[in-house]
Amino acid sequence: MLEQVDQLIHAEWIIPVVPENLVYTNHTLVVNRGRIAAILPTDQVASQYQSTQETKLPGHALIPGLINTHTHAAMALLRGLADDMPLMTWLNEHIWPAEAKWVSEEFIHDGSQMAIAEMLLGGTTCFNDMYFFPDITGRVANSAGIRAVLGLIAIDFPSAWASDGDDYLHKGLQVHDQFRTNPIIHTAFAPHAPYSVGNGILERIRILADELEIPIHMHVHETHDEIVQGLQHHDTRPLARLNELELLSPALAAVHMTHLEANEIELFAASGGHVVHCPESNLKLASGFCPVAELMEAGINVALGTDGAASNNDLDMFSEMRSAALLAKGVANNASTLPAAKALSMATINGARALGLQQETGSLEPGKSADMVAVDLNRINTLPAYHPISQLVYAAGREQVTHVWVAGRPVVSAGSLTTLDTQQLLKRTDEWRERIFASDVDS
Repeated sequence: MLEQVDQLIHAEWIIPVVPENLVYTNHTLVVNRGRIAAILPTDQVASQYQSTQETKLPGHALIPGLINTHTHAAMALLRGLADDMPLMTWLNEHIWPAEAKWVSEEFIHDGSQMAIAEMLLGGTTCFNDMYFFPDITGRVANSAGIRAVLGLIAIDFPSAWASDGDDYLHKGLQVHDQFRTNPIIHTAFAPHAPYSVGNGILERIRILADELEIPIHMHVHETHDEIVQGLQHHDTRPLARLNELELLSPALAAVHMTHLEANEIELFAASGGHVVHCPESNLKLASGFCPVAELMEAGINVALGTDGAASNNDLDMFSEMRSAALLAKGVANNASTLPAAKALSMATINGARALGLQQETGSLEPGKSADMVAVDLNRINTLPAYHPISQLVYAAGREQVTHVWVAGRPVVSAGSLTTLDTQQLLKRTDEWRERIFASDVDS
């Protein structure tokens, strides 16, 4: 008797990511109850499975959903507000004043919707966020059907979200409780950076993260100025201070890590921590170069993120893969550094590992959630497709994404969003543009 299943997805190529660099040609992925039931040659499907829902994808590669391991989603509303200027000018004269004036529940709701729409259309099925009002972002993400890790932000300064460190932690714990049983919404502590969070709050976060068994997500060694501040205020480099506070552990996802000495790479590797590389944001803000080759050689798990759209200026993980691969080769002066298959791993399973979600997502394996993306390689710019993985990383663009599923649910079908109203999003974003730009010009 044939087994009845929810979906059969037939693709010219299925790239599971685990094992790395493997490509199945003319295979079918079987989905049942939101999870991957099997992957098998298409010519064997009819003798084992039947389904009322079949998707045929000739010329397509089916890959795991991309994971944006670091972003500030709602900052999509600040995209392009202030470009091509030094970091502190950008922050002090434009971004921070705009945030002080406009960040609210309404801003977070609309900005998160815009960011999620962009990410879904570009094949991102999971994002790790760090911003204010994470409860609002969580509700928007849940409604849109995208997997999210909500950063329970902590910073020493007051904001529209919280008044002080204690308030940030109190509200963060409430957000964790609100979503703790949600299958696609997860949480992580998100202390902003070593220079903006004091020892007392960091120590409490370490204890709470251990108790709740959730990750810690933090900007670390992003700029040279951060190192200087650490030496001035704490008589030590930031990473050494985090080590003294016992924050270096497999629970830590350290974002950026562009200024590292050899002994710091060795220390971090021994801790089991993860690095989140944001190549395009680092380049645009001239923050420095993450030593990806050295990190990988040390055995450190390196994931990919876009950072926020205000400093990138997009949430495009295809572009991020390409930039990461090319930049790593240039910095290492070695064309074999970070090959295409590893770049794809960084954008998928490595992100899942950094977020503690590797048992749920990040690769196409039986038993895992059916978080998948179909990419049409039958385009002028990706033909001939000698090596599909190379084409995905070096030639394909996010506009070639045709279908996206999260836990088996179609969230993009034939290139269109199924869970968000595009026209309403465009209208609301234009309204925000008028308000924010007028206040930026006035200032």
